[in-house]
Amino acid sequence: MKVRPIDERVLLKVVEVGEKKVGEIIIPDTAKERPQIGEVVALGDDVKSKDVERKPLSQIVKVGDEVLFAKYGGTEVTVEGEEFLLVNRSDILGVIEK
Repeated sequence: MKVRPIDERVLLKVVEVGEKKVGEIIIPDTAKERPQIGEVVALGDDVKSKDVERKPLSQIVKVGDEVLFAKYGGTEVTVEGEEFLLVNRSDILGVIEK
C-alpha cells in the first residue's frame, strides 16, 4: 500500500534514537521523549494561498530529507505494520543538513 498525503502534508518515517542508558539503568520506552527527527517519505500537493506569499512545499523539502518537527505535531499512522507520522507543513521546523 502506498500513501500520498493531500494538501500541504508530509509523511515522515520517525528516526529512532539509540537506547538511553543511565549507569546500569535502562530507560523504558514509556519514559523516553518522543523523537523529533524524521525522514520525508512522501509529500502532499503545493497549495497556493491568497493571503500569504511563500515558497511551495516541494521547494522546501524533498523525499529523503531529514527534518526536525514539532514535538507534539502530527498524527501517528500505521501502514502495513510500519509506523509513520503525518504532519502539516507548519509542523516542520527545519531541514537537517549534513
